[in-house]
Amino acid sequence: MKQLRLKVLTGLFLVAGILSWGAARLWDSVGTLPSVPIAAPIVLAVIAVVLTATALSLRARLKAQRERRPGAKGVEPLMAARAVVFGQASALVAALVAGMYGGTGVFLLGSLDVPARRDQALYAAASVAAGIAVIAAALFLERVCRLPEDDDENRAPAA
Repeated sequence: MKQLRLKVLTGLFLVAGILSWGAARLWDSVGTLPSVPIAAPIVLAVIAVVLTATALSLRARLKAQRERRPGAKGVEPLMAARAVVFGQASALVAALVAGMYGGTGVFLLGSLDVPARRDQALYAAASVAAGIAVIAAALFLERVCRLPEDDDENRAPAA
């Protein structure tokens, strides 16, 4: 399984932000700009908490398994792989959602004197922050679940 690349996540964030900013400009010029839902940062924050809790739980179980503690609940490789896939998918979606609301928020910065738009810009900023929290939690989960490097494979063959 390949690790998440920050370049990919950053690229998704930027592309979604630019497209969203352009769409917000276009939409605002022909009609009423749709509102940023307050649920977006809440949902992203919950996902970040779930990913962090999963990572902390797996880290404790893996540590107990490595130390061969009696009665330690180990981690099945398939369970760790599923957790990493969940984290990676969450991070990719968070990068897109945070970018989308980030672009909308940047567009709204031009009209912060309108109270309704100021609120929307705050919701957008909160969505970006929560999206970054999801990405950080997913990267932490991925780091917790990575396999230790095998010394035999990394050694150069003896001549």
